Parts: sequence; C-alpha cells; structure tokens
Amino acid sequence: MKLITAVVKPYRLDEVKTALQELGVHGLTVTEASGYGRQRGHTEVYRGAEYQVDLVPKVRIEVVVGDADAEPAMEAIVRAARTGKIGDGKVWAVPVDDVVRVRTGERGPDAV
Repeated sequence: MKLITAVVKPYRLDEVKTALQELGVHGLTVTEASGYGRQRGHTEVYRGAEYQVDLVPKVRIEVVVGDADAEPAMEAIVRAARTGKIGDGKVWAVPVDDVVRVRTGERGPDAV
C-alpha cells in the first residue's frame, strides 16, 4: 500500500476529487495548507498599500491506495491539478506498512 500526498492549488480540488473517483478511490483526506516553492509568495495591494504574501494558500490531499493503483492515482492527480503555471504543487508517495479500519478492525488492504 502507498500513501499518496498531493499539495495543490485550492481551486483545483474538485477536479482532483473527480479524477480520483473515476479511478475508484473511495476516500481521501483534505487539509488546508499554506506554503511556497519557487514562486516565493507574491505581492498584493490592499487599500492602496502594497504588501508581501509569503505563504500561498494550498490544499493537502492524502489518500491510501494499493501498490498497483499508486501510479495511476498519481498521474490522475497531476493531470487534474496541472495549470501549467508556477505553484501547481507536488505529489509524492510513501510506503504504508499497515492500515486499520477503526470501525471494523479490518487490517491491511481490506481496510483501504
């Protein structure tokens, strides 16, 4: 099993959810996040005053999938989140040793 984590622009969340649902992914966790990469934030003007926004709003999406589904899920996330502009985000996967479904006690792939 793999834990796939994606950090993407907030307005791309619906497209990413749809892409994962089409693959048959049953659940995911979404967390509001903020950060920056190469874009290093941006400058905005509010009531005539210019100020620097260092941390850009993002969403962090986490989903656990089987090993065979990891690469298609990552590709679907990248396709759905891509705008072609700086700050589109990152997607990565890490191995998961065990998962337990709290409600039933199921373990391993049955709990995903």
